[in-house]
Amino acid sequence: MTPKNSVSMRDVATLAQVSVGTVSNVLNSPDRVAEATRQRVQAAIEKLGWVPNESARQLRAGRSRSIGMVVMDIANPFFTDVARGAEELLYGEQYSVQIGNSDQDPGREITLLDRFEQQRVGGVLFAPIDDSVERLVRLRQRGIPVVIVDRVGSSVDFCSVGVDDLAGGRLAGQHLLDQGHHRLAFVGGPSSLAQVRDRRRGMELAVEQAGGDVSLLAVSTPTLSLEAGVSSAGEIAALPTGERPTAVFAANDLVAIGLLQGFVTAGLRVPDDVAIIGYDDIAFAAAAAVPLSSVRQPREDIGRKSAELLVREIEAADSGAPHRHEAVRFTPQLIARRSTQPRKRAKG
Repeated sequence: MTPKNSVSMRDVATLAQVSVGTVSNVLNSPDRVAEATRQRVQAAIEKLGWVPNESARQLRAGRSRSIGMVVMDIANPFFTDVARGAEELLYGEQYSVQIGNSDQDPGREITLLDRFEQQRVGGVLFAPIDDSVERLVRLRQRGIPVVIVDRVGSSVDFCSVGVDDLAGGRLAGQHLLDQGHHRLAFVGGPSSLAQVRDRRRGMELAVEQAGGDVSLLAVSTPTLSLEAGVSSAGEIAALPTGERPTAVFAANDLVAIGLLQGFVTAGLRVPDDVAIIGYDDIAFAAAAAVPLSSVRQPREDIGRKSAELLVREIEAADSGAPHRHEAVRFTPQLIARRSTQPRKRAKG
């Protein structure tokens, strides 16, 4: 028997007694082929066990149906939810998705973009580590559209989708102030991440607006991870009682969950001794031992909208139609839970 991987479209055409063009029409434009002919071609395909080379077909057509997606941390459920929203829309548009995890490593990020360029993907969804767009310009020059994800880009040359993190930081800071806290802390990093800078600045604005005797301690972390939260909790818990913050805003929920674990280990009660609010509102926030307050981002909506903008740009490029880049900014929402409930007794 002929090995299946050596069977060609011509072999199918010969067995079905039709032209190669007719086999192609059966696969791509079946309405143009008579029913009896379609059945004969399908029977030949099944008998020979032929599998069409979709990658080769797409490259001949000049556009891949595969989309590359680069995220900063696939271990963070926030990005898992964003990817799910993107994949859901792209699946309906008959695209497949390849996900690459930069792991907040600039070198790895560049390598992933290089690989997607070499594979000639149809487009790229990109959650960047920093604000640089130089590498993205090269993708655009190669005819690969790019949409910036989880960041409202400063460049008018790319579509972008994100959340108003400045407003989100203010929400978190004001919520803690409303609960009567005057010694606050912000935990998160690195500061090279625009999201971290904006969330911290939003909290600072809330503190500045409050005036009076309010202090804000900033604790920078190398990553936005559970481990970073645990380590930061140890630093904060070691401060003298009269200096220790009574409420902490974590730059994301993984850090907030780490803080919760670290404070409990140090013998501090949440929220009686220290209140915690996170950011993202991942599912684990509500399921924590002490349900965590959080600033909610519409995670799957971010992914869906990013994918929608990418598909629009791809279709415009293929048809020669004009395309106007959009910067979509979602509004965050405060979700208050037990981790920031008013303290049962005042702290000195």
